[in-house]
Amino acid sequence: MTKIALAIHGGCGVMPEDSMTSEEWAAARDDLAAALRAGYGVLKAGGTALEAVEAAVVVMEDSPHFNAGHGAALNENGIHELDASIMDGATLAAGAISASRAIRNPVKAARALMADERAVYLTGEAADRFAREKGLATEPQSYFTTQKRVEALAAMKRHAATGTEATENEKHGTVGAVALDAAGHLAAATSTGGYTNKPDGRVGDSPVIGAGTYARDGACAVSGTGKGEFFIRYVVGHEIASRVAYLGQDLETAAGDLVHKDLAPYDIGAGLVAIDAEGGIAAPYNTPGMFRGWVTPSGEARVATHDKVYEVKL
Repeated sequence: MTKIALAIHGGCGVMPEDSMTSEEWAAARDDLAAALRAGYGVLKAGGTALEAVEAAVVVMEDSPHFNAGHGAALNENGIHELDASIMDGATLAAGAISASRAIRNPVKAARALMADERAVYLTGEAADRFAREKGLATEPQSYFTTQKRVEALAAMKRHAATGTEATENEKHGTVGAVALDAAGHLAAATSTGGYTNKPDGRVGDSPVIGAGTYARDGACAVSGTGKGEFFIRYVVGHEIASRVAYLGQDLETAAGDLVHKDLAPYDIGAGLVAIDAEGGIAAPYNTPGMFRGWVTPSGEARVATHDKVYEVKL
């Protein structure tokens, strides 16, 4: 089997055009393109899907434009608590980290945990200790903070005080990647800072295997973004894979129905990227925009934030 493919997302939301300058939008697209190149470069060189999704997510964690790693959201106490997970569709091996306050690239810690037979999931201080023991980079809280996130927290506090409704782009954000490698194996990875003004210690769907992240060879790989509590309740990643595997639905139908139909009654922002065993890609979202990018089996590479799609040179 020689098909390779990759899809990434940087979160969904209302994303009004005036929420960033044209230069900031361009910079965000450039970082999406860089993430595509990082992940696809791994696949092109014969690397695994697992290596590819990790490489792509690391680029987005290091970017200030997305809610993960550097640039992550602040919780109700003005603290960054970071979540991530990664899953190998070939073996169903997985690793997950939540409520980290120090790991520079949480997806790297999640990947390292896959090799540790004692646990699939570590949280809080234990996750940070594990990362240090493995020689992974840790940072002070100030590293993760950007002015945009400080302003977003202040806005959420104002909404809470006045009883007004926050927009989706003020609340959510996640990054993720799914890939198919030349051996036919699938993988998925997701990383997030959670939602702005979240309760201290809150864990969303991103580190929950089967919810925000799932991969199973022969079916599909999924990485989600949006209101995490509903992704957990609907076990979104596993649900899509089950519809593909057991109902015989095509990926676009399985993923699209869940986002546009099943979650519709709750009026929540939701999106995801998914890839199937043939390299078919789905990227449904029910918000006005979603940071996303993909490389098809034919090598066509694109990034987008709203309706307009931009070509990427690999």
